[in-house]
Amino acid sequence: MVHRFFSCTSATRPPAPENADITLVSGPSCCGKTSLLFQFAINRATESGRGVVFICRKGRLENSPPFLSQGIDLSHSVLQRIHIKYIEDDEGIRKYFAAFHLLGSFPAAVIIDDFADFFSERSCQQRYGNARARDLAVVRILALCQNAVAHANTKLGVPGSCNLLLSDVHQGDTPRSMFIYKRWISSIYTIQGDGHGSYILKSISSSDCGSREGRAAKYSIALQYLVLEHISNG
Repeated sequence: MVHRFFSCTSATRPPAPENADITLVSGPSCCGKTSLLFQFAINRATESGRGVVFICRKGRLENSPPFLSQGIDLSHSVLQRIHIKYIEDDEGIRKYFAAFHLLGSFPAAVIIDDFADFFSERSCQQRYGNARARDLAVVRILALCQNAVAHANTKLGVPGSCNLLLSDVHQGDTPRSMFIYKRWISSIYTIQGDGHGSYILKSISSSDCGSREGRAAKYSIALQYLVLEHISNG
């Protein structure tokens, strides 16, 4: 449900645990994706009492820090459980998940901001020498990620105890790699502007919690805050 991307208030229920191994949020540039992902991280750290790993490029996060929901204390202890990990390319993601099973304790979630941007056309071509080298690299990383998260959930003994959340940028209605994402990702959300300064976050995956309840949310970025306007059944 879309509730998990916003702060819990009287108008929203507490975020439900995510049963899908991998979730994707895709939308145009500058629509608040990083803010949604960071709020998700806060919610998962709060409800689980465990850490969350937030993977991103250092320059990207420093230049465009996330906007938080109003009322969140930046000194709150929950924020100390969100561990920022700077990675610059898909090889860094591969190395992290290849050693995931060696972790002493598994995070409640791993979040990768702007996932597709880690895959350079040039470096993928040099590595695989294939006309569809970038697609191949994306598939291999997604397979590795899925195996790593599935292993963590098996060890933890509760489905959904460890989530993977990705974001991607798209210029049209759907991301460039949607045909790949649909194969590996069971819970997919897209973001579109409403033409009046707000955005609509909507689930497009039929498996999302097995229900249409709370499948669309209207939000905006106002006065440097992430503001939830309302949630509907989509």
